[in-house]
Amino acid sequence: MKKLLLPLLLVFAMQAAAQRHLILKSPDGKTTAKISVGKTITYALYQDEIQVLEDSPIAMTLSEGETWGVNSRLRKTRHHTVDNEIVSPFYKKNKVHDYFNDLVLSFRGSWSLEFRAYNDGVAYRFVSARKKPFTIKSEEVTYRFVGDQSAFVPYVRTSQGDSRPFFNSFENTYTTGKLSTLDSTRMAFLPLIVNAPQNKRLCISESDLKDYPGTYMETVPGHNELTSVMAPYPKTTVIAGHNNLQEVVTARENFIAKVNAPRSFPWRMTIIAREDKDIANSDMTYLLAAPSKLEDISWIKPGKVIWDWWNDWNIKGVDFVAGVNNDTYKYYIDFAHRNGLEYIILDEGWAVNLKCDLFQVVDDIDLKELIDYGKKRQVGVVLWAGYKAFEKEMDKVCKHYSEMGIKGFKVDFMDRDDQVMIQSLEKMAQVAAKYKLFLDLHGVCKPAGLNRTYPNLLNFEGVFGMEQLKWHPREGLDMVAYDAALPFLRQVAGPMDYTQGAMRNAIQKNYYPCNSEPMSQGTRMHQLAEYVVFFSPFSMLCDAPSNYESEKESVAFIANIPTVWDETITLEGTVGSYIVTACRKGHTWYVGGINNWEARDLKIDLSVLGISPKEGILYKDGMNAHRIGSDFKKLNYRLADSALLPIHMAPGGGFVYIIEQ
Repeated sequence: MKKLLLPLLLVFAMQAAAQRHLILKSPDGKTTAKISVGKTITYALYQDEIQVLEDSPIAMTLSEGETWGVNSRLRKTRHHTVDNEIVSPFYKKNKVHDYFNDLVLSFRGSWSLEFRAYNDGVAYRFVSARKKPFTIKSEEVTYRFVGDQSAFVPYVRTSQGDSRPFFNSFENTYTTGKLSTLDSTRMAFLPLIVNAPQNKRLCISESDLKDYPGTYMETVPGHNELTSVMAPYPKTTVIAGHNNLQEVVTARENFIAKVNAPRSFPWRMTIIAREDKDIANSDMTYLLAAPSKLEDISWIKPGKVIWDWWNDWNIKGVDFVAGVNNDTYKYYIDFAHRNGLEYIILDEGWAVNLKCDLFQVVDDIDLKELIDYGKKRQVGVVLWAGYKAFEKEMDKVCKHYSEMGIKGFKVDFMDRDDQVMIQSLEKMAQVAAKYKLFLDLHGVCKPAGLNRTYPNLLNFEGVFGMEQLKWHPREGLDMVAYDAALPFLRQVAGPMDYTQGAMRNAIQKNYYPCNSEPMSQGTRMHQLAEYVVFFSPFSMLCDAPSNYESEKESVAFIANIPTVWDETITLEGTVGSYIVTACRKGHTWYVGGINNWEARDLKIDLSVLGISPKEGILYKDGMNAHRIGSDFKKLNYRLADSALLPIHMAPGGGFVYIIEQ
């Protein structure tokens, strides 16, 4: 890491009575944090000399009554610049430029505040040097906005007064509206977006979330601000919930976290965007996360997996009864082998129900036979596991199934992000890595950087994904607009297991929920383009093998597309309307776009990719995709000298253009 002394004009402090004012600028000098230390600690944010966040308070209250951030006595400041390149395996790019100016404020009482200014945003965190244990009653994370701005927020499903307000799967669509119109009785989870003056946007999230509760935000009636709420520490729990596979909190303490040794706390980050695409292009979450704790990652193999649960094990044209049995999974393995897919998954059903015991396998499944069958065909097997069944015997489970030949687990139904659960996520990653297993976490909060610290955490749900279309009615569900918002919101926090790949594709008026033969909203190209636009190192094919058999072009496209990239650039887009993303693997660029229900004509400038005019392969919505969602066309298309790619996307549509650099 290269450290440079900041110019004196970059960070300065001046005494004004009991108040001290400090300024931290980004490396390009265009993003500014103005920090004030006195009776309280506040900070304001500016970009291009435009104020985008008003003075917002920072504080942490300990259970013993002391508050860091109130009448705090500043001892010294330390500042430096970091200009470094980080190798980023299993990410949307293979290296990331880590370039920021840093300011550390050290206070009496063995604690400090650290600020970082990147060109695209600002983050801060508390750091404790105390060696004696203590507990934290609360942390104030408040954002005071410049005016009554519009916002995009994902609410939790419950309102205040609910007996379990922090029991939450982190799956919801986005509510948009002015701050003054947001529901003050419901908490919102992160990331979220709030507008700022002169068409700027602020994306608010957190990173390096370890051994600490996740953050929710609430509106403050009558004020243009959001303020934090964090789950109190669990006091008592019971095994309950879905099929007795969850740990449900029955009582909580009057503090949010225990601290037993010197440590840093999560980063509070604000991405500041001039254009919406700047949010999707930000790497702040990854950069702020702790580096990998795994020395050897050679055994971690990202890839694609054919899924059984979404399509309800529905296959046709076979001479056996489909379901949770070896005949069915051998059929899945054969399909994966023929199409070059790396994995199959056995979702819920392979372990005896209601036993919370992963060593009790149903009679119709012989795991060793399936693993050996897959090994001969170069197809790995992944197992679904309910959280409590996995957690209570974690080491034993991982050792047993790793020795059997299982490649990883999909762990489900955590549905909390208090300190105990966040600790558990890290422990699961550690134990799985010990036995060379990767994890796909479902029913879980956003990754918030944990995928950098533990690269065997290939994927996280925490998204309103394709599974919702098995049961959600058409009324009140605009899935394609949600899809077009995700890269600017949830995906900012890290990879997401959205589980795309549907072959039944419905236009808006034709969609209906169906558990056994589900369909997507939007066109076939909307589904295929999501393999470019959505970042998923462990990427699922949600539909049934027999449905794919009659869709050879679609299967070939999915089978050949990478799941991790050397480079990713969002070229253009608007939150909730559309997005165009370019991903490179080796010398090949994949340019993909998805659309809301508004038909759209674009001329996409590909000159930034350094592509010479040449012929590529274009997948686009068919002429009748506005009537038949599955209609698409594959053709050869030569890029013009202008490097402009003209595209028409049908309502709920999409496209992919594949071209060599």
